[in-house]
Amino acid sequence: MALTNSTSGKVIRDYSIEHLKDAANLMRGYDLVALHAAGSGHAGGTLSIMDITAALYLKIANHDPQNPNWVGRDRIIWSTGHKAPSLYLGLAFAGFCPVDDVVTLRKLRSPYQGHPHWLKLPGVEASTGSLGQGLSIAVGLALAARLDDKNHKIFCIMGDGEQQEGQVWEAAMEAGHYKLDNLIGIIDCNRLQIDGWVKDVMDVEPLAAKYGSFGWDVLRIDGHDMNQVVDVLEQAKAVKGRPVVILADTVKGKGVTFMEDQAGWHGKTPNYEELTRGLQELGLSEQIPVQALLDKAKNYQAEVERKLEAKMPKFTRNYWWNAGDTMKVKMEPTRKGFGQSLAENGGDERVVCLGLDISGSITISDFYAGKPERKERWISMGIAEQSATSAAAGLAREGKLPVLGTYATFAAARNLDQIRTSVCYGNFNVMIAGAHGGVSVGPDGATHQALEDLFAMQGLPNMSVVVPCDMVETRKATNYLLLQHKGPKYIRFAREATPIVTDEKTPFVFGQANVIRLRREGSGFLEAFETVLASSYKNEDEHLSIIACGPMVPEAMRAAYILKKEFGYETRVLNLHTLKPIDADAIVRAAQETGVVVTAEEHQIGALAWRVSNLLTESPQLYGLPVITGAIGVKDRFGDSGAPWELIKEFEVSAEHIAHKAAELMAFKKKWSEEKREEREHLFYAGMR
Repeated sequence: MALTNSTSGKVIRDYSIEHLKDAANLMRGYDLVALHAAGSGHAGGTLSIMDITAALYLKIANHDPQNPNWVGRDRIIWSTGHKAPSLYLGLAFAGFCPVDDVVTLRKLRSPYQGHPHWLKLPGVEASTGSLGQGLSIAVGLALAARLDDKNHKIFCIMGDGEQQEGQVWEAAMEAGHYKLDNLIGIIDCNRLQIDGWVKDVMDVEPLAAKYGSFGWDVLRIDGHDMNQVVDVLEQAKAVKGRPVVILADTVKGKGVTFMEDQAGWHGKTPNYEELTRGLQELGLSEQIPVQALLDKAKNYQAEVERKLEAKMPKFTRNYWWNAGDTMKVKMEPTRKGFGQSLAENGGDERVVCLGLDISGSITISDFYAGKPERKERWISMGIAEQSATSAAAGLAREGKLPVLGTYATFAAARNLDQIRTSVCYGNFNVMIAGAHGGVSVGPDGATHQALEDLFAMQGLPNMSVVVPCDMVETRKATNYLLLQHKGPKYIRFAREATPIVTDEKTPFVFGQANVIRLRREGSGFLEAFETVLASSYKNEDEHLSIIACGPMVPEAMRAAYILKKEFGYETRVLNLHTLKPIDADAIVRAAQETGVVVTAEEHQIGALAWRVSNLLTESPQLYGLPVITGAIGVKDRFGDSGAPWELIKEFEVSAEHIAHKAAELMAFKKKWSEEKREEREHLFYAGMR
């Protein structure tokens, strides 16, 4: 059986091999269109897995599109979550959702998230995206089926690079130990990952021998031969007493010649010319309504933008970045500063950089780019954050200066126990880069958006935490942390291009905040502000203070500009680039001298706000003084797919939101002050009587 009416038990449609071939080809075409419309995503792997997708969803797996939660259905887990478009098209072609809707892929509030989320789209069995976890989920599903005496199958789709994650082998051991014959693993062996050939990054072969040693039946096929795909899946379903893994040899980018076997197409999408050429090669130029689909995506996006603008705080004019004729700002990705520092300082023989498969994206590979003499100090660890973290501790124990980095959510969460025990407990000199922090990975969605990492890092004894505000400050911070600071250190920076608001003359002193003051409106944004060390700043009797870190510092500066133009308020902006150790004196002075404090963080509210609030409540200098506080940040929610600047608006962390909150607090301050004045006058006249 396959597509089944769960009520009658009848097969809805039985696909022939030729029909499956045609469906897989058509899925590839829709995949290209959806990826083009999204402007981001993963072309290579979605194309390599598509034949297996068609076979699973249209012929092999028992499921009912009219009853997605049918208890008797087979379960399909996509551990390799970045191939989500393939999953969505499998569901769409099976009838779970409209095929045309997949073109809203990766757009804000779309159920077709950058990585699958089971609460948003019926037919998705589990939310995945952090590699290496899906097989463990599948083991749990298989154990539950056994406990409930059910005979359905659980399929788990993985990548070959994903086999570098240690958790995969824990799950493989468990499945073999419990002889889970209702579990079928499928590995898309396209031989490529982000950093290059799997065998060069971190060789995982011989997979057949490894899985066999754990008690699995191992079957190997050509993953693009539909006869073999269908036969091996049917064969796997019949195996008794052992779990089964299918090693499907595939070609990354299959079906589009200029994408095939190219690592660069792992996380790349086609432009319009490439889309047109790809559809021609697939023989689909006349079969897919490309323009209608792109119009649908465009209209969806327009509605998203309309709703976003409707919820934004309104002022007398548009203050958005570079929207006016003045206050222009240059933007660069903060990650570039990290790479520049490693390139500049990597000549120190103690520096060792550990690659974790997104090396070019986070710029850690700049350490050795064009410098072959450093290559021996470049150690590729593959997709293995936990082991790499402890290995870094070992390197540090022997006097090396290890640097490792990946997406912040994997750099500070996947490996948290290793950071705590291997690095911090021993107080080792390890530098961890939490790249693409906050919402800056945008369309990848919640699994890749680090909105909780600063809680964890600040909570670790011995750990220092730095969150620079722009590319220039990121380079300065990396320079200091790499060669001068001793002990565990975590630096968090964004992926997206953000405003440059510092220059070479701007002070950067680890552990000391900067005060930023708007001085004039001019042609350039940077030149309109003055920045000094907080320790040398003289009180100017500002109306309020905004305390910010990371990409929220430019937003706080823009909020100060809005508050000046709209209300005449003078604002003290504190750039708290070092969160731990925190500059308590600067924070207490700001509260004492202005009476209103707003914190701004691109993170769940609390990493900055709670630390500031704690200082304010415990400081003797503030006892008896009224201090009004407010917090801007993510409000206890997971992320969403969408463009990074859209998410700044969606999560309500833009300058407009900061200014709106500040204006609310100032209105309360004025009201409170007036009430106190009237109370004093009443008491005075009462005394006169």
